[in-house]
Amino acid sequence: MFNLAEAETWVRIALVVFFLILIVAKVPGKVWGSLGDTGKAVRAELDEAVRIRQEATDLLNAIKAQRVAAEQKARELIALAEEEAARLAKEAREKLADSIQRREELAERKIAQAEAKATADVKAAAADLATQLAETILADRTAKMTSDASVDTAIGQIQGTLN
Repeated sequence: MFNLAEAETWVRIALVVFFLILIVAKVPGKVWGSLGDTGKAVRAELDEAVRIRQEATDLLNAIKAQRVAAEQKARELIALAEEEAARLAKEAREKLADSIQRREELAERKIAQAEAKATADVKAAAADLATQLAETILADRTAKMTSDASVDTAIGQIQGTLN
């Protein structure tokens, strides 16, 4: 079976001796340890990647929640601003209406005062004119008539009352 003259036998013997040397030198354990260490490192990196992915997912969810909250707050602020604008517009309309009403009342008072003054001026002018006419007429009549002391006294009293 083993013929030392054959080259195949020597190859088999060399192969067995090689494997024995590897086993005695504990090469398989070192290879398995190295593979195990590499596997552990790969496992650790995978675990780290999973942890980082979970953190990223949590961060993304937190950012989405913050965005939703910010959008809601923005909608609330817009609604408040619209309400405030409507309130300010209403107040401005009310103030404008009050101002217009006060100005109308002031204008009406000024018109009434002007009318009253004009009426008083016309009445005063009419009274002055009537007095002058009456004086002229009475002066003409009295000039035609003989002077009477009682008539002169009455005319003097009328002039004092009208002026």
